[in-house]
Amino acid sequence: MNSKFKKFISYYRPYLGLFYSDMFFALLAAAISLVYPLIVRYITNELLTNYAISDAIHMIIKLSFLMIGLAILEMVSNFYIAYKGHMMGAKMEYDMRNDIFEHYQKLSFNFYDNQKTGQLMTRITNDLFDITELCHHGPEDIVISIIKFVGAFIILVNINLPLTLIVFAFIPIMFVFAYHMKNKMNSAFRRNRERIAEINTQIEDNLSGIRVVKSFANENREMDKFQDGNQRFVESKKNSYWQMATFHSGLGLFTSLINVAVIAGGGLLIVNDIIVLSDLLTFLLYINNIIEPVRKLINFTEQFQNGITGFDRFMEIMNIQPDIVDKKDAIALRDVKGNIEFKNVSFKYNETKTDVFSNINLKVDAGDYLALVGPSGVGKTTMCSLIPRFYEVTQGSITLDGVDIRDIKLRSLRKNIGIVQQDVYLFAGTVMDNIRYGKLEATDEEIIEAAKNANAHEFIMELPDGYNTYIGQRGVKLSGGQKQRISIARVFLKNPPILIFDEATSALDNESEKVVQESLEKLAKNRTTFVIAHRLSTIRNAKDIIVLTEEGIKERGNHTELLSQNGIYAGLYQLTQRTETID
Repeated sequence: MNSKFKKFISYYRPYLGLFYSDMFFALLAAAISLVYPLIVRYITNELLTNYAISDAIHMIIKLSFLMIGLAILEMVSNFYIAYKGHMMGAKMEYDMRNDIFEHYQKLSFNFYDNQKTGQLMTRITNDLFDITELCHHGPEDIVISIIKFVGAFIILVNINLPLTLIVFAFIPIMFVFAYHMKNKMNSAFRRNRERIAEINTQIEDNLSGIRVVKSFANENREMDKFQDGNQRFVESKKNSYWQMATFHSGLGLFTSLINVAVIAGGGLLIVNDIIVLSDLLTFLLYINNIIEPVRKLINFTEQFQNGITGFDRFMEIMNIQPDIVDKKDAIALRDVKGNIEFKNVSFKYNETKTDVFSNINLKVDAGDYLALVGPSGVGKTTMCSLIPRFYEVTQGSITLDGVDIRDIKLRSLRKNIGIVQQDVYLFAGTVMDNIRYGKLEATDEEIIEAAKNANAHEFIMELPDGYNTYIGQRGVKLSGGQKQRISIARVFLKNPPILIFDEATSALDNESEKVVQESLEKLAKNRTTFVIAHRLSTIRNAKDIIVLTEEGIKERGNHTELLSQNGIYAGLYQLTQRTETID
């Protein structure tokens, strides 16, 4: 709790000037509100009884101008609090959102393998909305409440102690009531956040797979699922609103009871000549100054529950330490040749007990073209994902040009590796933007050259706006082959010495595969290349092919050598030949 509190307070540091000025104007506004009942008491007690009519009128006019001045000053204070105070909260929310987004960038694939995108989106959006209100109103409400509460108590004690004690006898009961409601509201608001996160996840899942939904005509099924989640959210809202209603109606009851106590007690004191009517009037005016701080503290409790619940979820993510980070003495790569060696490498996922593969020993010289084949699920993609450290080896080591990749800065390592995947991801934007992603500082000429090398220039020029054509979310306006060639152009632009092709052509038709394969071979020239192959016909010319099984590397050689062994590779090749013949 202490570390969480320190973390929360740390977000105030850049805005201390704004914070102190906001507190000053909050204090000023609270002090001004305490003055008005005193002026009313002075008029009724002094001016109307001890002054001549003309003098009383003259003083009332002066006091009117004073109150107008105070009203203007109060307006300025409230405007500053409402505008600048909220801006301070918004800036703090901005800083938190930046921090969690930056933290997302540091977390490894192991983290994302176990997360839902919609849930992660909620942490960075909805969960932080109420932080603005808490950061701003929290300290401000406490300051205003203390000033008004203590100020009213001191003033009323000086007017009449017994009546003051009657009024303030209700306050502890009100706070006990608030404390009782605290835990109920906290759990209710947390449940709300969890339910809205579930809805976000469902929406993200549905919209990402909308083509599958429509192809199976399952819109009604999706609607039913969404309505179930939406109904659960309404139920959680119903519970939270019940708690809120109990909270506020209970507060209203206490306000009414205090008014009844003041009127009844004050009436008895007037009958017994203990106080005068003007003092009773002053007490009634100050009741608002007593109730408002309590109301603010109650509202603060509500804001606190909202805000701290969001901050708790924020901290849950921030407290997850990246499992793949740079060592303190990690080096940056220079003049990379591309010699890669696996030394007794084993790997298993964090939540599993068995190894995906073990005791992998493999040496790949600079510029070599190595193909990986084997049954599905033996870890071909995972093995290649260890090279850029998307996952960390469980045992053993991988070296690049003789240096353990764990001793290399992550950014430097990944800058020297280009990856072309089966599932191409293109960002919403233009063709130019997506190719430039490979080298952000690239010129338009360099981008066009990369596209030509990837056999993409011709089809790009046929698009409505050429390189400036908007391609939609995930490149939905392009064919599979076109998307793949843009991803290859992106890697051409990056110009890395090491390449990983992860079944880059397996989802394409024969015609598109031929064009993309030509682009891949051009890209692979003079680069250390790992090819995860689904269609074995595409790797027949590979200098080196390894066959990976659950027990590790079982066969190694070129296409002809492996066929002559009549082993696993030969069986896989015959199977794919039959499949491709049928196709």
